[in-house]
Amino acid sequence: MLRRDLTLGILAGILIGIGGSVYLSCDNKYVGAVLFSVALLCICMRGFALFTGKVGFIVEAHTRADVSALLLSLLGNLIGTFAAGAAIRYAMPSLGEKALTLCEGKLAQTAPETFLRALFCGILMYLAVVIYRKNQSVWGIFFCVPVFILSGFEHSIANMFYFSASGIVSMEAFFYLWIVILGNAAGAVLMTSLLLLCRETPPKEHPTSKPEEAASKTEHLIP
Repeated sequence: MLRRDLTLGILAGILIGIGGSVYLSCDNKYVGAVLFSVALLCICMRGFALFTGKVGFIVEAHTRADVSALLLSLLGNLIGTFAAGAAIRYAMPSLGEKALTLCEGKLAQTAPETFLRALFCGILMYLAVVIYRKNQSVWGIFFCVPVFILSGFEHSIANMFYFSASGIVSMEAFFYLWIVILGNAAGAVLMTSLLLLCRETPPKEHPTSKPEEAASKTEHLIP
């Protein structure tokens, strides 16, 4: 089970790397943002494990096995994105240069700015996945993903790929990524918690009538 969770996380990380690659390849950012969403679509349809798509559900299901699977998916995502990023930097150096410019801009942000951008991304990612799961619809994916990209929100797993493709390895990048991870988790958990508060509690059952009263009420129904 542990190996399965890790493997599914690696596969999701590789797909996010592919999504990041097509985004970097497109001169038109709107086209690139839409095409990036194909990565999440494939992840959801194949049942791969993406941290930002799973973390919101930890509010409802938080057994030790659930937490373990979530953390393994994060580790797998890290492995998959860094492998994809290294491969892209080697095979397509021009994309590595674009990733470098992108990452330098990200590191120029303050910690609160980064956290808030990540929080809003976490909200959108949770909604994209929950709409797919519960409404059997891909529209959440095709709208939420481009929206978080075009808004400048921060996605931890995509950023892992960008930093790997850029070749930046530093403590500053390490702390930046952890801020984004925590922000994504906070946004997803916040949205889940608020939705749970809105759920209607089932009405309380009225105490059953005494046998004598019940019998008297149904006597006229007996033929």
